[in-house]
Amino acid sequence: MNKIVECIPNFSEGRRAEVVDQIVSAITSVRGAVVLDREMDASHNRSVITYVAEPQTAVEAAVRAAATAAKLIDLNQHKGEHPRMGATDVIPFVPIQGVTMEDCIELARATGRRLAQELGIPVYLYEKAATRPDRENLADVRKGEFEGIREEIQTNPARRPDFGEPRVHPTAGATAVGARPPLIAYNVNLNTNNLDVAKKVAKAVRYSSGGLRYVKALGFELKDRGIVQVSMNLVNFEGTPIFRAFEMVKREAAVYGVNVLSSEIVGLVPQAALDACAEYYLQLENFRRDQILENRLKAALEQAVGSEPTAQAATEQSPSLSQSIGSFPDLVAAGTPTPGGGSVSALCGVLAASLGQMMCNLTAGKKKFAGVEGEVRSIASELENLRESLQQAISEDAESFERVMNAYRLPKETEGERLARETAIEEALKGAAAAPLRMAEHAIQVLELLVDLSEIGNPNAFTDLAVGGQLALTAVKGAYYNIATNLNSISDEEFKQEHQSKAKEMLERAEELAARVEQALTSRVLK
Repeated sequence: MNKIVECIPNFSEGRRAEVVDQIVSAITSVRGAVVLDREMDASHNRSVITYVAEPQTAVEAAVRAAATAAKLIDLNQHKGEHPRMGATDVIPFVPIQGVTMEDCIELARATGRRLAQELGIPVYLYEKAATRPDRENLADVRKGEFEGIREEIQTNPARRPDFGEPRVHPTAGATAVGARPPLIAYNVNLNTNNLDVAKKVAKAVRYSSGGLRYVKALGFELKDRGIVQVSMNLVNFEGTPIFRAFEMVKREAAVYGVNVLSSEIVGLVPQAALDACAEYYLQLENFRRDQILENRLKAALEQAVGSEPTAQAATEQSPSLSQSIGSFPDLVAAGTPTPGGGSVSALCGVLAASLGQMMCNLTAGKKKFAGVEGEVRSIASELENLRESLQQAISEDAESFERVMNAYRLPKETEGERLARETAIEEALKGAAAAPLRMAEHAIQVLELLVDLSEIGNPNAFTDLAVGGQLALTAVKGAYYNIATNLNSISDEEFKQEHQSKAKEMLERAEELAARVEQALTSRVLK
């Protein structure tokens, strides 16, 4: 992407993972939209999804997400700690690379226009996109929430939307769409269940009531944990850094004899914001950003790539190849559950398909193989589709694991909540078993095509083809391991037996196909 826009839509749903899954799928259905993060909060009953895309792609993804949310979320039934006005509550656009704030304002307007025209959802423009000073602050726009806006929008001229008719969508409400700089969603949890304390601390901290510049804050009760929270948006982390907000919350809470229990960052955070915290708390002298290993390494690699004068030179220098794998190995190596073995298995499938395409490209167009060129090109096209599906499976594995974790986090205080939680866990586990099964099916299809290629393809690439066969087999084995693990915790015996049988059959089929590819290498090359 030459031009990158970040979009962080907030949805009024934080308890039904299957609904958030469908919204994420709506975003990723737009080619070029890349989801970076998703956060669900059951107490707030709210989800935050972060994705990046080129400008027009970002608009299309936002509209599709809002359309999906409008179908699945009914604000008349919605209850949560966080204030809300719409099923898709807010859609901010943030300039990242090659895009200006003015560009993002235009994107906000284009999105608002489409939401009103295509979905019948009234839209208010806020922050930098606001058409009136009293709508710059999101809290002012959302005042009264869904119920209050529903009553006033038709009678109060000040509540007339920027786009759409002066009436809320009957179930999806209204949406705020804006353009803003990057912000940090930062929460501090207090070791008390006294909501009044959280509200007083939030009032002392937020700028609108005399607190810190660039800070918006509210006090919430987290009933499932028996504590309260000061929830903040730091709209300019350089003007008011994280550590300053934390210290003020800490001091204000101490006035009431309350301590900080923990804090959390919701969504993504710029590296510079965390660097500032390290510098402050460690009292570092003469600290420079280029002292950070990753920053120095990135600069060195960028310089190395920038010094390559031609595309030919780039292909001749091995460092450029090692750099081309990106940050995925670092993500795997990090101390987080995802991405893990399932995502790596899917990547093995991607590489297997890629090696198959390599043989196709080394075969097609050669006179010696003119008689099979049509068949080879057809195989290449099928491998391209499978590679895309397997690449999507890399994210699907991590997302299915997150759905399971979110289900386990659901409240369980009442009998109804316990039953709902158990149902959600069962469904999430079934999804976590079904996802690798689909991935294994794609990997087996890759293996079948590799077998076909082993009979007609260029022998010069047989070693690569055999490696592809082993990678595809690894993808199926990894899927098998994940399926077996998730089935252990599922109570539906019929589901378990069906998926155990399918997984075993697929593993046996994959082993047979991989052996045939390897045999072709032995018989036609390693004589």
